[in-house]
Amino acid sequence: MPSLTVVDEKTEARPNPRQEASVHAKGVSLRRRRAVTVGRGISGVVALALIWEFAPLIGLVDAYFIPPLHVVLAEGWRMVNSGELWQHVSASLTRSVIGFSLAIATAIPLGAAIAWYRPAREFFTPVLELFRNTAALAILPVFMLILGIGETSKIAIVLFACFFPILLATISGVATVDAHLVRSAKVLGLSPVATFRKVVFPAAVSTIFTGVRISGAAAILVLIAAEMIGATAGLGFLINYAQYNFLIPKMYAAILTTSLIGVAVNYGLVALERRFSQWRA
Repeated sequence: MPSLTVVDEKTEARPNPRQEASVHAKGVSLRRRRAVTVGRGISGVVALALIWEFAPLIGLVDAYFIPPLHVVLAEGWRMVNSGELWQHVSASLTRSVIGFSLAIATAIPLGAAIAWYRPAREFFTPVLELFRNTAALAILPVFMLILGIGETSKIAIVLFACFFPILLATISGVATVDAHLVRSAKVLGLSPVATFRKVVFPAAVSTIFTGVRISGAAAILVLIAAEMIGATAGLGFLINYAQYNFLIPKMYAAILTTSLIGVAVNYGLVALERRFSQWRA
């Protein structure tokens, strides 16, 4: 029987890596477990799709406000063929990618400096505590007043929303690296810069990517809300436009597209994290 609870999973008897490799047990068990996991995930998605399809048809919900899934998919396919959907998707992705990339480029170095150098930590902590407790959408009007309602304000709000999860994850990852690793590097004669580059940062990658994944979701969600306020293109604009004009299938098609993009971004970041953490057991 497969493990059913976290306690069972954590306490399950298993061979060590050398034993698994020697008897080729690892590949078999992992393939079986992955197949079961994927099968359960697909079953959940199929169940949700069936509920969405049949609940309006049998009258559990109003079919006008929640149309069957096949109607939504047909409208989405129509928008794909006409190029309308890609126009809005590309606008949203461009803004999200730019803001998200800027957040990574600024938050990781700053977070590493704050965790690594005490003067930097003492200088930046009060200011960061003030801003990280401010909701991104709460200051969206400020960005729009200063930067206008064009692309700059939308990229800025994505940058603000993504910055702090990455920053805090970087600070936590660097500050909580095993002290034995740092002492070993010092014994080996590595300089502080070499210690950080070869020991501390690789050990903190997993924690940093936790913040990156949170920010990846925030980049989409915050941008959708910002596009609902002032935009002429983008998924947020499309959802708002369809809702105001009672184009209900189009609205749900845009929402579903947003969800699929979020899932794709998350799985892409997970794969990237595994790529950078291959040295771990």
